[in-house]
Amino acid sequence: MAEPALISAPVRRPASVAPTAPDGAPTAAGWRVELRRAAEVVALVGLAVTQPLLDVLGRSPDFFLFHRATSGDVLTLVAMVAVLPGAAVVLLGAATRLAGVRVRAVAHTVVVGLLLAGLAVQVGRQVTPLRGVPLVVVAVLVGAGGAVAHRRWSLPGRVLRVAALGPLVFVGLFLFASPASAVVLPRAHEGAAGVAGPGSHPPVVMIVLDELPLVSLLGPDGRIDATRYPNFAALAGGSTWYRNATGVSGWTPYALPAVLTGRYPSTPAAPHYSQYPDNLFTALGGLYDIRAQESITRLCPPSRCEQPVAPEQGLGVLVRESGALLGRIAAPVDSRVDPQESFREQTAAEVGLDAAEPVPADPKFRWDSLNDNQPARFTNFLAGLRQSDRPTLHFLHLLMPHPPWAYLPSGARYEAPDDLPNDGAGWVDLARARHLAQLRYTDRLLGETLRTLHATGLYDRSLVVLTADHGVSFHRDWQGRGMGAITHAPGEVAWVPMFVKEPGQRAGRVDDRNWEHVDLLPTIADEVHVRVPWRLDGRSAKQPPRDRAEKYFYDRPGERVVLSGGVPARPAPSTAHPLVGTTVGAKPSGGTATVAHLGAFDHVDPAAGELPALVWGTVPRQVPDGTLLAVAVNGRIGAVVPVVPKDQGGRRFAAFLPDDHLFRAGANRLDLYRVGPGGALRQLTLS
Repeated sequence: MAEPALISAPVRRPASVAPTAPDGAPTAAGWRVELRRAAEVVALVGLAVTQPLLDVLGRSPDFFLFHRATSGDVLTLVAMVAVLPGAAVVLLGAATRLAGVRVRAVAHTVVVGLLLAGLAVQVGRQVTPLRGVPLVVVAVLVGAGGAVAHRRWSLPGRVLRVAALGPLVFVGLFLFASPASAVVLPRAHEGAAGVAGPGSHPPVVMIVLDELPLVSLLGPDGRIDATRYPNFAALAGGSTWYRNATGVSGWTPYALPAVLTGRYPSTPAAPHYSQYPDNLFTALGGLYDIRAQESITRLCPPSRCEQPVAPEQGLGVLVRESGALLGRIAAPVDSRVDPQESFREQTAAEVGLDAAEPVPADPKFRWDSLNDNQPARFTNFLAGLRQSDRPTLHFLHLLMPHPPWAYLPSGARYEAPDDLPNDGAGWVDLARARHLAQLRYTDRLLGETLRTLHATGLYDRSLVVLTADHGVSFHRDWQGRGMGAITHAPGEVAWVPMFVKEPGQRAGRVDDRNWEHVDLLPTIADEVHVRVPWRLDGRSAKQPPRDRAEKYFYDRPGERVVLSGGVPARPAPSTAHPLVGTTVGAKPSGGTATVAHLGAFDHVDPAAGELPALVWGTVPRQVPDGTLLAVAVNGRIGAVVPVVPKDQGGRRFAAFLPDDHLFRAGANRLDLYRVGPGGALRQLTLS
């Protein structure tokens, strides 16, 4: 009998295995599989990286304005965000093909699972209370389940391949629909010039501070605390203090344009001259020389003024800060996803500016040895305060006392970790103390401004304006400037200092009218005899006060919040522990603690302008929450702080030592004590 014929059936390959030619190279079908895999990776990277990062940056045009990014810088950054992460993962996956088609298939499944897990972390942080390890475990399970589903069924892959168009969509939304689009594609508009009227046109000196609530300046009697803030008190003593003044938003990109346009925030536009073409700079620009130092806005058009001092800028800093921002976005723990974390005023030394002259004789400030520590923007502003043949507007927006908090009252700087919370038990008190210390340094800067104005003869002739764009709440559990803080602590978020010294004014006075920041532009216009040629929401202080007592405030443009109440009272100050300021002798030891950067105490050089004034670390887990720790430098206790509830950083403590006199040149001794009943101290061994 003839042998039966062998019938060969076609081999079924899994969809995830790319066919290869006999020499190992992909066939046409294999290339199609690789393209499908690449599309799936691009889709997932777009959802996990491109979309969240461009979304945050698109809503933060001030990030690009602060770093003075050009359109080319922004476009390059966007291209990198949209292309490089996906391309890197695709190439890494393609390289696994060298180990064989089955290894390549498994590697692709693993990549899909990891990207799904990363996406699950971000979604889980938004929609669940899970954080840390529990969130990571859930995300890994989601990623594993998604990878199995992707390998077993074809539908998930088809959906991902359609979603591969996502990065293009996200880029388009950023470029054409986000508030940041004005920075990339500005529209040319010169803005309306004011009309000069009869009367004098005095010099204008305008300082806008950032994140300064009025209550931080007040003493127990409701007046400016002249002991802590002598220069603010001096300004109040020779100007009109609009004590019931409020900003119109807790966010600078909305608050400052309202100040300079006289209009309430109506749309979420970038604080850029193309979006606000009619503002103080254009109104005075035809008559006045403009010397403007802006920080996170660009409201003065290039035709009116240049920005002589800029922070660190260029593509490199954009990439670095965007990478740090992505790390916070993708973290499985709560973190401040805010581009403003990168907004730090560079010092005069960092920018390479000489200190402004003349050096004042102020030994308490030690300006002669610490002048390089002053912000470069302030140095340049101070140097420009000179007499001129033409009317001049001297404008400064300074990110002080805005975080990052880095200055002691003396002007010396200190280092602090990036992950210290600002809210919660123990932390909010630390945040307020650091804010107040930086405010006392800001008072020193104001003193230098007033002395320079007097020395140059500008003070008496000028209209001098000082205010802040918004405040900030240090209310427990409602720290910050968001809607929760506005609801629970409006007196700290909305009410700000507002001083106007008219030319020739000598005596101070207090005006408690219902002042809102949209009133500032019409007030300046009346003082300098210029008519503003556009409709204003504010009213000049030369006019009768508005009838309504309620305040208009905007957490979001176009969404008015009505606030009631008058001038806020100062919050009850925290009472210093009786141990603070006392000297400590030998104490029994018992327990341990870990202190970060302990070596900084071995070589202290106060004349260099930096001190280890923030001490932070951890204690063993058996130490109860709320346990008091006394921190001593060279035998003198500088702070008593609690151990805070455990978080992702462990069982932590942080102590702020704002008194320079605790430190000496050379080696300093740091001691940490556990405070027991009756104030008994037990020394901890430090590592």
